[in-house]
Amino acid sequence: MTGFVVRRIGQMALALLGVSVIVFALIHFVPGDPVRTALGTRFDPDVYEALVRRHGLDRPLVIQYFSWLGSALQGDLGVSFRSGQPVTGLVLERLPATLTLAGAALAVALVVGVPLGVVSAVRSGSKLDYIASAVSQVGVSVPDFWAGIMYILLFSLTLGWLPPSGYVSPLVDFTGWLRHLVLPALAVGLVSGSIIFRFVRSAVLEALNQDYVRMARAKGLSRRAVLFDHVLPNAWIPIVTVVGLQLGFLLGGVVVVEIIFAWPGIGRLAYLAVGDRDFTVLQGSVLYIATMFLVINLVVDLLYAWLDPRVRYD
Repeated sequence: MTGFVVRRIGQMALALLGVSVIVFALIHFVPGDPVRTALGTRFDPDVYEALVRRHGLDRPLVIQYFSWLGSALQGDLGVSFRSGQPVTGLVLERLPATLTLAGAALAVALVVGVPLGVVSAVRSGSKLDYIASAVSQVGVSVPDFWAGIMYILLFSLTLGWLPPSGYVSPLVDFTGWLRHLVLPALAVGLVSGSIIFRFVRSAVLEALNQDYVRMARAKGLSRRAVLFDHVLPNAWIPIVTVVGLQLGFLLGGVVVVEIIFAWPGIGRLAYLAVGDRDFTVLQGSVLYIATMFLVINLVVDLLYAWLDPRVRYD
């Protein structure tokens, strides 16, 4: 197991290196001058030249990349062109909001997707199965940003139950934090829940058709015992896989939802950095998102061995 973890960490490092090269190259080929954008109406040629030299933008791109990479390996992702603040601090400041939204959305997805998927598989062909499958198809087809807008129109502007956007720290106002969290969590979580539902249903149906399940039924075991002792333990691997993928998506793919609800997460930070041509902030944001996704994949692989004794890593 130790050797597997070491190899995976090495692969993660290579993947992050590739991500950093691609992101750095794409950002610097996009038209736009970050220093000129940051100065705005305060443009002064002398100040401009000084800032260009300060950020090393007058050097060749290869030198700029390796200089940035060397600093990144020491935990320094550079300084924002726009605000002058360290990028590491900006990203870490937004990280709790992103983790909160992703965790709440995943909780909604699990509460909706797992029980309905299991019940739908157990009662395959019933009215409940058809209704749940049809609703999940709608959930998969509806974009999360459109769902978010509809939730704002219904629950905020029409009913007035919840705030339409914004963020409140749980340390300041826990109730207000929950009220602001509900709509974005539902907008993302119900879409992910529909995807999880389909995978859970397929995994449970596949397990129900195995010979060991038929043998358990022939022995006279109750439906509950067959489900919880034989079906679900063998269906966990594909379920854990899709849950891990959905968590990775939630951590890095909710940019539009964060913008709609003015949620101060890493996705919104990256979006604003694109408009400001703030290259260092965008590079740091993407690097953090890629790191979280790779860590989640590693955790999922380790969970395989814990859930299924047949899985062994040499």
